[in-house]
Amino acid sequence: MPRIRILPETLSNKIAAGEVVERPASVVKELVENSLDAGSSRIVIEIEKGGRSLIQVSDNGCGMSRDDALLSIERYATSKLYADSDLFAIRTLGFRGEALPSIASVSRLHLTTREASADAGVELVLEGGKLLKVMESGAPEGTRIAVRHLFFNTPVRLKFLKTIATELGHISDVVSSLALGWPQVHFRLIHNGSLLQNWSAASDAATRIADVLGQASRTSLFPIHREKDGISLSGWTSLPHISRKSPLGIYVFVNGRFVRGRMMHHALLEAYGGRLMKGQFPLAVLNISLPCDEVDVNVHPAKQEVRFFRQQQVYDAIVAAVADGLAGAEKPAWATSAPVTPAEMISEANSATHDADAVMPGLPEAIPQELIQAEKRYPYIIPPAEDRNRSPGSRVSAPPVSFTGPGSSQTTLWKASSLKLKPVAQFLRSYIICESGENLVLLDQHAAHERVLYERLTEHSEARQVPVQRLLIPETLDLGYRQAGILERLLPELCRNGVDIEIFGKQSFVITSVPAFLAGKDVRPLVVEIVDYVAETGLNADMKHAMDECLKIMACHGAIRANQTLSLSEMASLISELVRCRVPAHCPHGRPTWIEWPRQLIEKLFKRIQ
Repeated sequence: MPRIRILPETLSNKIAAGEVVERPASVVKELVENSLDAGSSRIVIEIEKGGRSLIQVSDNGCGMSRDDALLSIERYATSKLYADSDLFAIRTLGFRGEALPSIASVSRLHLTTREASADAGVELVLEGGKLLKVMESGAPEGTRIAVRHLFFNTPVRLKFLKTIATELGHISDVVSSLALGWPQVHFRLIHNGSLLQNWSAASDAATRIADVLGQASRTSLFPIHREKDGISLSGWTSLPHISRKSPLGIYVFVNGRFVRGRMMHHALLEAYGGRLMKGQFPLAVLNISLPCDEVDVNVHPAKQEVRFFRQQQVYDAIVAAVADGLAGAEKPAWATSAPVTPAEMISEANSATHDADAVMPGLPEAIPQELIQAEKRYPYIIPPAEDRNRSPGSRVSAPPVSFTGPGSSQTTLWKASSLKLKPVAQFLRSYIICESGENLVLLDQHAAHERVLYERLTEHSEARQVPVQRLLIPETLDLGYRQAGILERLLPELCRNGVDIEIFGKQSFVITSVPAFLAGKDVRPLVVEIVDYVAETGLNADMKHAMDECLKIMACHGAIRANQTLSLSEMASLISELVRCRVPAHCPHGRPTWIEWPRQLIEKLFKRIQ
C-alpha cells in the first residue's frame, strides 16, 4: 500500500483556506479587494461579533452572471488571467481565484449578485465549501457576500481567534489601509448595527488621509512627488516630530495594492537621515506606480509583499522623494532681525559673564594660526578674538544674529514660522534661550553643535579635505582579536576622514592624527565606539552607511557638551552655523535641536488669556 496519498478535496480546500484566511480581517481584505476590482464606488462592510458571526461585504460593482457566479466558487477560477504572460503583469488586486472557495470551505457563505444588464440576480448558498442552493433573486446591481460562522468546521482555528475587540481592531486596520489607497471609493464599516467608520469618496488624497488618520495630520504631514525612469512616487509623510514606535503607521501602495516590505521601510528611514531616534518610525502614505510587468505580486500567500524588477531604482526613488520633501518642509524660515546695539545687548544679558579660557569645545586653548586659516575651509565655531582674550568677569557684547536662512516654496500641510532669533542667555549651561519675535525658542547646544560638526564632516569627507591635527604624542590603543581585525579593515576609511591610525603589533595600534576639531580630546573612546558599532552591525553591511555612523560618533565626541558656559557671541555663532545646515531641526541621531513656545501658549499657562 503506497504511503503517499492524494488528499480529499475538502481537506485540501481547508489547507488552502489556511493560507488565505488567517482571521476575519483576512476575509474582509479578500472580499473588499474583489469589490474594488469590480469597479465599485461604494462598499459597505457589516460585521457581527468581531467577524465570528457575520462578515458581509456589499458593493455596487459590475456584478456577475449566473454562470460566472457558479465559476467564482471553483478553485483557481478567475476573470483576471487569460495567458501565462498575464501572471507577470497583474493589474488587479485579486488574480488567483482561490479567495471565494477558500473562504467558503471554512464558513457558511451566501452570495447574491446581479449584472446591470440582467433582469434578475442569482443567489448561491454554500456550507463548508459545498453548494446547497442556486436560485434567482431580486437584487440591486453589484454583489453582496455574507460569510457566517467562520471556522465553524475547523474548531482548532476558531480556538485561536482573539477577543472580539482584537479581531475588530484588525478588521478596522484593513479597511483603513484600503480606504487610504482608494480615496475615490466610499467605505462604510458597521459593527453589530453601529456605524464605526464612514468615509465618503474624497476628491483628493489629503482629505482621505485626514479622515482616516485624524485631522491633526493636516498640520503634520507634507506632500512628496517624484517621477523618473517610469517610476512615479507620490503621497504624504510626517515631519520628524510626529513618529511612532512601530512601522504600523507606514502605508505603502504599489499600483494601488497595500503592501508591507522591509526594503520600502528601510528606504523611508534612510530618507529621514538621522532625523528620527532609533526605534521611531514616521507616519507615511506612499503611492508607488510603475509598469505592472516590473512588479511580482505573487510572492506571498496573502499578497502582502511584492518583488521589484528594478528594486534599487525603487529604493532610490523613495529616498530621493522623501528626502527632498523633508529638506523643504522642515527648515524654518529664519528672518533677518533688526540690528541690536552693544548697549542693548548688555542690558538684556547683564548677567552674562565668561571666563577668559572658556573657548568653544573641540578646540585647543591656544588656537594655532593654521587652524584659524583653515576656518574658511572648515567653519567649525571659533569665538571672536575679543571673547578669547577678554579678562575674567568682563561683560559681553555680542553682535546680533542677523541673517536670512533659506526658506521653502513647497506647498506643505505644515508651515514653518518666520523667526527672528536673538540669543538671550543660557539655561542650566546646556540650553540657549532665544527670542523669536513674540515666541520663545530653546536650543540644545550639544545637539545643535553636533549637527553642525556632522554636516561639516560629511561635506569634507566627500571632498577628501578634512582638516587634521597631528598629535604631538601619539596615543596607543590595544584591542581584542575580533575588534583588532575590524579596525584593521576600517583604517583606510578612517584615514580619509581625518583619523590616521597605524598598526603597532598584532592587536595594538597607534593614533597619530585626528580631525582638527577633536584636537586636545581623548580619541581612544571614539575609536572603540566606532569599532563596537561595526562589530554590532556586521562588516557585511554597506560601508557607506557604516562610515556615516562613524561620522555621527565623531561629531558627538567633538560637540559642545552640556554644562558648558558660552558667551552670547558664541551662542550667536552657533546659531548662525546651525541655520546653514541642511537639516537644522535635528541632531544626527534624531533628537530635536530646538523647540519653540508661542506667546499665546505662554500667556495661557500664566492665565493671562483663556
